[in-house]
Amino acid sequence: MTALLPRRSDWAHVRWGRDLPAGLMVGLVALPLALGFGVSSGLGAGAGLTTAIVAGALAAVFGGSRVQVSGPTGAMTVILLPIVAAHGAHGVLVVGLLAGLILVGLGVLGAGRFMRYVPIPVVEGFTIGIAVIIALQQLPGALGVDAHGDKVLSATGSAIAAWVDHGDWMAPALTGAVLVAILILARVLPRWPVSLVVVVAATIVNSTLGLGAAPIGEIPTALPAPSLPTVPWAGVGDLLLPAVAVAALAALESLLSAAVADGMSMGQRHDPNRELFGQGVANLGAALFGGVPATAAIARTAVNVRSGASSRLAALAHALVLLVVMLVAATWVSEIPLAALAGVLIATAIQMVRVSSLLALLRATRSDAAVLIVTAAATVAFDLVTAVILGLVVAGFFALRQTAMTTRLEETPLPTEDHADDETREELALLDEHIVAYRIDGPLFFAAAHDFLLELVDVSNVRVVILRMSKVTTIDATGAHVLADTVGRLEARGVTVLLSGVHPQHRHVLTHIGIYDRLAHERHMFDHTPQAIDHARVHAARIAHTPTQQPDVSAT
Repeated sequence: MTALLPRRSDWAHVRWGRDLPAGLMVGLVALPLALGFGVSSGLGAGAGLTTAIVAGALAAVFGGSRVQVSGPTGAMTVILLPIVAAHGAHGVLVVGLLAGLILVGLGVLGAGRFMRYVPIPVVEGFTIGIAVIIALQQLPGALGVDAHGDKVLSATGSAIAAWVDHGDWMAPALTGAVLVAILILARVLPRWPVSLVVVVAATIVNSTLGLGAAPIGEIPTALPAPSLPTVPWAGVGDLLLPAVAVAALAALESLLSAAVADGMSMGQRHDPNRELFGQGVANLGAALFGGVPATAAIARTAVNVRSGASSRLAALAHALVLLVVMLVAATWVSEIPLAALAGVLIATAIQMVRVSSLLALLRATRSDAAVLIVTAAATVAFDLVTAVILGLVVAGFFALRQTAMTTRLEETPLPTEDHADDETREELALLDEHIVAYRIDGPLFFAAAHDFLLELVDVSNVRVVILRMSKVTTIDATGAHVLADTVGRLEARGVTVLLSGVHPQHRHVLTHIGIYDRLAHERHMFDHTPQAIDHARVHAARIAHTPTQQPDVSAT
């Protein structure tokens, strides 16, 4: 626990002249995103702003990265909407508390190191799927209609149908103008909070010209007092699975964002376990203050780094900027049109997709492309946790297939005596004595065992087979079973089987599967191949002088 708590060295890199301006910039960029994601989550703009303040400050102090910025994100809203529909706003707060406890536990258990095992195509696929869902979620606000659905696709269909029946062109026009303006200005002025500038302009136009676009509604003028959510705690069991999904997403997105931050800043290396712990504390705090679950935000973190942030002070200053906005400008913020926020979030979704990275993965290998497409499609069709699990399963299948292809048994023609080296002459001599030695390279597991071990039973005119196991990297139960079957079938044909170079960690598997029981006796296991060869020659000579015991070499 001591390693996970804040320490004085966390503030060794503070540069006031760089961190405060960076915090101000991130705060201005985060304001419309916090409001928009709060609305998209179903708890309202105030909950999004509260989350950005509380979670942003706590993650800055307790997190494992000194330049990371946390708050509500589009990926989290994808999970939260079904929870709101099924359990209400208080259910979301309970889920936030449970997810915070899970994240704290993951940090204490040191689970941060497992992030590196998530393949890049899975991450990219789930990011693309999230971007599509965020864009689709904004259609009701962009069309100026009120539409709901259990799934994002059904809600999208309802929104389009409602707009065709009763909608007008004012809201879509405002959304389109905001979207185009942000995408253009972001290229021209990449270091400016263009989203905030465009939203302010859209709000002024909407109020001055009386366009009639619906505002986001009331914003609290102060942080609410912390309290436990008033929900029947007997029903917490129904919220446990959603809480696991929220915690899993928070862990994945936060650690991914921290890795991106490491790549953008010189000398920055995050502590993954402390990052999980910090995100857990941030989610606990956000839930107690009535906010939505939070994660680290890649877009805001990137703005923070590009603005020159060097310490946690920048992220803390970002939270203070948003707090000042809540205290002094809540009335003005409440007049922002929903259609304008929809344009901001659609632009954010578009900017999430890195076209160059997407094309690179699609062109890399067929397996990478398949994993990416499956994960992205599952994210849109099902949910994020299911999508990540499917992506990992598909990636694991291709990894096993690729590994299995590296494990093979090949027959290599031996040169004539005149052109052979010393090792080859020894192999020729063994063949003359009806002895053959096979070396098995790579993993001996279920994906590869059947393809080549069973070929050994077809050997002919051989009296002793030596299986050289020193190059075997992995043995699982299936591989050991096939090996046991091969040994038994060879021994039944009168062919003596010797094993050499078996690693100590593999002996345990072979013992329990019954390899030793299939061998003639325990002395057919050797540490080194030369010992096995000497023993094989004794067997071959004994069989040669006992014609009645010779194997039926014509059998196939």
